[in-house]
Amino acid sequence: MTIAQNTEDTKALARRFGIRICEEIADFPLVRDKIQLIPYSFAKQKGLLPLEQNEKEIVVAISDPLDLEALEELRLYLQKPLVPVYCSKSTIESSIEQCYRQKEGEAKRLFSDLSNPIRSLHKEETIEGYDLLEQNDQNPVIRMVNTIILEAIQQGASDIHLEPTDNELNIRFRIDGVLLRRDTPPREAASAISTRIKVMAKMDIAEHRLPQDGRIKLNHGGREIDFRVSTIPTVYGERIALRILDRGNVVLGMEKIGMEEKTLKAFRRLIHAPEGIVLVTGPTGSGKTTTLYSAISEINSDEMNILTIEDPVEYKLQGISQMNVNPRIELDFAKGLRHFLRQDPDVIMIGEIRDRETAEIAIQASLTGHLVLSTLHTNDAPSALTRLADMGVEPYLLASSILGVLAQRLVRCICPNCRISYSPSVDELDELGLQKELLSDGNLFRGEGCKHCFGSGYKGRHGIYELMPMHAKIKTQVMKSADAQELRKTARSYQMMSLFEHGRRLVTHGLTTSAEILRVTRIGEGAQIEE
Repeated sequence: MTIAQNTEDTKALARRFGIRICEEIADFPLVRDKIQLIPYSFAKQKGLLPLEQNEKEIVVAISDPLDLEALEELRLYLQKPLVPVYCSKSTIESSIEQCYRQKEGEAKRLFSDLSNPIRSLHKEETIEGYDLLEQNDQNPVIRMVNTIILEAIQQGASDIHLEPTDNELNIRFRIDGVLLRRDTPPREAASAISTRIKVMAKMDIAEHRLPQDGRIKLNHGGREIDFRVSTIPTVYGERIALRILDRGNVVLGMEKIGMEEKTLKAFRRLIHAPEGIVLVTGPTGSGKTTTLYSAISEINSDEMNILTIEDPVEYKLQGISQMNVNPRIELDFAKGLRHFLRQDPDVIMIGEIRDRETAEIAIQASLTGHLVLSTLHTNDAPSALTRLADMGVEPYLLASSILGVLAQRLVRCICPNCRISYSPSVDELDELGLQKELLSDGNLFRGEGCKHCFGSGYKGRHGIYELMPMHAKIKTQVMKSADAQELRKTARSYQMMSLFEHGRRLVTHGLTTSAEILRVTRIGEGAQIEE
């Protein structure tokens, strides 16, 4: 018998029964060493976890002191007396995930031990939505694919690349925007791995000559994770890319995406405008969609009718109507937008403006009382206006509809576990346009590389931003078809902070490195800072 109570009431109940209370259990031996005394499904379902054992008894964490039935089941299973300690349900769940996480180097051990013949796979072996932490299948290929996917999720990868060559199958994870090579399975396993992934993604396993697209839905510790799968034929076999769409890794909220306070205030003014177009620009993988989702989440309310058209919808947002483009039935951005305008929207988000037709419909929507948010692939904020002009959009329409343009990049953060200070060289300071006297103790920071960051020296990412609101002088220049360089000079006169300048501030604050800023910003941009 169990009852639902708040944490404080349950703590009081535990004290009353003489049960010890533990706030953290991650450092207990069985959790720390990933020793699994009970099946994952039992631990997850019952909300309990063995923490420590000796010859006489086993210490077990529980979240409900009244669930005597679960404790009795566990005692019968382990055949030892139990000593319960109380811990919150959320802490137990995170510790279960930690305890049942794949051990480091598991993929390497699995690949080296792979000596049995690889038997064929059939569609009936795949159950959509199964939990990756329940490793019950003995088929070596299924275990191998699950192992690869688990390592990618646990290392925070956004993409998995499987690339066959003449003598091996290269596996690379994109972590914090950079591809890193991982353990390599035998070449003879490439075909079986490809078939397994295609079965999971509901692709045609007999088709090897044409590119294919599919989706996979799995669970990881109770957390639903989607994968976008793409295959293309190459001379050595099918190359596969999996995009990991993990909602647990998405941080939405305008305060959480890393904008400077001044930029954040200005951007908030733009997205709260009743009508007009706000553009977010940058290359693929620069966080544009996260920024737009954060903006939509902030302005979303019961009084607002918000519609989005995306290619594809990456994350589902509560209370917002989202639509996928579908080229197979000729549903593109332009066609979707025309139908959106009949749905009485207040705010429209367009995944990307790719052509003149989409741009013109977006502009007409903004001029008839709608706020339009969209992305564009350009290097910086001023270039977005010249890009739209190149598509054939009339300059006067741009000047009257665009509210502002936000350019952004993602830079890797220095790993906090191996962060050290160092004295920068004169050349490095010159590249950044910095003087050593202005630095804290005259030092900068970098990561040495450790097990937490897989030797890269970086862990996590931080946004850098360049916001160009459409001031009156900029509108005048747009009407005169000024180029991006002239627009940049004018925006700088209005104190626009460039991507490089924002990145440089992160370097001086010890959040990232000079090499990282120079990697993601345009060459020569630093020379424009002082203009």
